[in-house]
Formats: sequence, structure tokens, C-alpha cells
Amino acid sequence: MLRRSVLSNLATAAARRFSTIAAAENAAASGGGGGDTLGRRLFSLVYKKRSAVIAIHQWKEEGRKVQKYQLNRIVRELRKLKRHKHALEVCEWMRQEHDLKLLPGDYAVHLDLIAKVRGLISAEKFFEDLPDEMRSWQTCSALLHSYSKSQDIDKAEALMDKMRECSFLKNALPYNHMITLYISNGDFDKVKVVIKELMKNTKPDIVTFNLWLRACASLNDVEAAKKVFLELKKSEVEPDWITFSTLCNLYVKNKLLDDAGSALKEMEKRAWRKNRLAYSSLISLYTNMGDKDGVNRIWSKMKSLFRKMSDAEYTCMLASLVKLEEIEKAESLYTEWESVSGTGDPQVANILLAAYINRDQIEEAVKFHNRMVEKGVRTCYTTWELLTWGNLKTKQSEKVLDYFKKAISCVKTWNPDKKLVREVFKILEEEGNAEGAEEFLDVLRNGGYVSTEVYNSVVRTYAKAGKMPLIVAERMEKDNVELDEETHRLIKTTSNMCVSEVSKFVA
Repeated sequence: MLRRSVLSNLATAAARRFSTIAAAENAAASGGGGGDTLGRRLFSLVYKKRSAVIAIHQWKEEGRKVQKYQLNRIVRELRKLKRHKHALEVCEWMRQEHDLKLLPGDYAVHLDLIAKVRGLISAEKFFEDLPDEMRSWQTCSALLHSYSKSQDIDKAEALMDKMRECSFLKNALPYNHMITLYISNGDFDKVKVVIKELMKNTKPDIVTFNLWLRACASLNDVEAAKKVFLELKKSEVEPDWITFSTLCNLYVKNKLLDDAGSALKEMEKRAWRKNRLAYSSLISLYTNMGDKDGVNRIWSKMKSLFRKMSDAEYTCMLASLVKLEEIEKAESLYTEWESVSGTGDPQVANILLAAYINRDQIEEAVKFHNRMVEKGVRTCYTTWELLTWGNLKTKQSEKVLDYFKKAISCVKTWNPDKKLVREVFKILEEEGNAEGAEEFLDVLRNGGYVSTEVYNSVVRTYAKAGKMPLIVAERMEKDNVELDEETHRLIKTTSNMCVSEVSKFVA
């Protein structure tokens, strides 16, 4: 049976994923009027191999000025677009220009970009080579952020100790990095310790409170979340849409629909053009509350506010319509996406494909997949995985193996789905399909996943077929897999059966 978590994961990803790119592009486009600007030239460098430094040099050779505030703004917008390589090149050019006076904040941005483009070791080397006066709270916080992102607790805590010694902990930013790190590691006791120190030494900001609420939500602690919100109001910090989104999610999870409705109204008040991600979150929250009118109203509002919907937003809306059992509307929306997007993003199509399979409409799913191929939609691992689950329902083992092989071939490193493996072996065993079991074992081996359980499943399939498998123990030793009690029992059971033919998949 297809796990509904596949569709759920797609929907969650859709709710979180939004086009910061569109927002940044709009900001960039509005920045220099309609004429030629340095910003426009740098934003036009779509491909990573193109050099931002060359573009700046050409601009200067044309007798045009390059001012620091312009470059800082360009770097900011490039970071929003996740064009980190070009942003780093701009920072490196600025560092070489002696007439540009750089501040600690400029070096902090530079360090963050080095960590993203070249890795943490390069960022540490950059920090070590900085002049003493530039090793400020800003650059320390940037390095701390890199440690937080890389989940390096030991280095983060050591850096926090040094920042304490240097009296650099005078604002909420470094504390927020540590709270984020501890939340991601599930260490909520340390979250409390950090918040207590923060409240003693400085003032929390909205990020602090949102992280604090996120910790409460992770613990599913409604009362603690309400106390945090009261603390927020006492501190006169203005809540934002993320505040109410976190509260609403927590209330919905605990079936406190009145509280959820109130939080949702407050959240909607804070959804503006600049906070475009809030609209996708609103759609997901209205969906979780079963409010079809709210979902349709927010989608209509988005289409009136924004020139074009992103793939992520179409994915979010499709997932919502499917969850609300509005399949015909979802089909119509998908057709609209086909006509306007042209990206061939499989995440959008996989929502509808998963819906057909969840509804046991396997023929419809196959037809839809054919449509995806005809329209040029890229087929990814999830697509083939969904089709594998679908054909498991109809117990078509040949198609199951074919789709599974295609799924594995789509990824460099496969994260084994043990339930899917067990379900495939289940139908092979029911059929007594020993050759199919050997083929599946070969596919799993190529995917980097061979275990005692896998081999036991193969031998059970032979037993069902009334055949004796060949050199099982030797093959397991070669694959560095141990035999357990069940393996020995199965080998003994099949030892008196007729000898099977040598499978083409046996090495």
C-alpha cells in the first residue's frame, strides 16, 4: 500500500518552499530604473561560470562609477537569489579595492558566503586571517552561524565562550544561532539555558520568540507556547506572520480550532507582498483546518497580487486541493500550470500522481505519467517510487522491479526505504518468483543496500517456489552480511528441495 507520507512530505515541502527568487528579482528590477545598471549586468550572469569580477571591470572601463552602497545592495539581492558564488566574487572584488572602506559587517557577509561556497574550513581560515579589529561580534556571529548550519556543537559552544570573554554577546543574534542549533539537535534543555542567559544579558527579538515558540511546538507544549506569547507581548516585540503560523500549527495539531482560527486571522493581517511566503503557509493552514473557502480565497488573493505563481506555490495549492478531495479542481490547476510554467518540475506533477495512486486509480496514474513524459516533465526518484508503490497494489512484479530499478538509477546515493523493500519481497515471495527475488537483490546491491533481512527474503522466496538457492552463505560473506538464526533455518529447510537453475543475477 502506498504510504500517504509520500504525499504528505510533498505537501509539507510545498508549503515551505517559495520563490525568494521572484521577490529578489522584483526588488532588483525596481532598483535601477529602466536603464543599464551594474546591478542589471550582474543579475544577468545566470550561469555560475560567468564572472562577476569581469562584469565590474567592464563597467569601470566604460568610465562608470562603482559605489560601495550599490555593491552592498547587489550582494544582498544576490544572496536572496541564492547566487552565492557571484555574491562572493563581488565581496572579493570589494576587498581588493583599497579606496572602499570595509566594515566588520562587510567581512561578516564575506565570511558567510565563503562558508556557503567553499565550506566551513575555508570560512575558518578567512576568520583567522582577519585583522584583529575586524574580528568583531559581527564576524564572530557569522562564523557561529556557519557552525550552527553545519551542526558543529563543540565549535559553536567554544566560540560562544570566547564571545562571552570579549563581551560580544550584547544582542540576540548569537543566542539565536545557538537556539537554532539546539532545536535542530532536539536538546531543549539547552534551549532553555540559552534563553535564560539571553534574557539576562540583552533583549530578545522576534526571531528569538519565534524560535522559542518553535521549541514549544516541537515538544507539543501548548501551555508553554501561550506563556511565551504572553512574554512576547510584555516585551513589546511586534509578532510577525511566522509567530502566528507556529501557534496555529500547534493549535490545529491539538484540535484547538478556536485558538487556531484566531491565530490564523492575525497571521493573515500580516501577510503582505514582501512576505510572500506567508500566503503559501496560509493555504496549508486553512487546508489543515478543512476550510475550502479560506484556501480558495487566499489563492485568488495571491493571483491578484503577483504577476506569476511559482512552481512551489502551484505545488502547495495542488497538495491542498488533493488533501481536501477536490481532485477535479486539482486537475484543472495542473493543466493551468502546464500552460504557464515550462520548468518541467516533477514535484508539481508528483502531487497529482500520488493522489491517483492513493485513490487506487492505477490506470489513471499510468496515463498521467505518460502525459508527464510527453509534456517534458522530468522524472525523478519520487516519481518512480510512486509508480513502484502503485504497481505493488496491483501485484505486477515485473513492473514493480522495472520502476524500482529506474528509481535507484535516478539517485547517486539511495536512502533505503525498508518498508518498500519488504513490500516488494512480499509479492515476490507470494508468487514464488525466485528469479525476481535474485533480480531485486542485484538491484539493491547496486543501490548499496544488502542486509541479512534482504537475504532471508530471497531464501524465503526460494522456499515458496520449492527450490534450493545456491551458495547463499558464500554470497552473504562476499557481501559482508552475517547469517542469523532465520538464515540457517531457511537454508536447512531448502536444502532438501530441488536445486534451482543458476540465476543470471548470481555473481
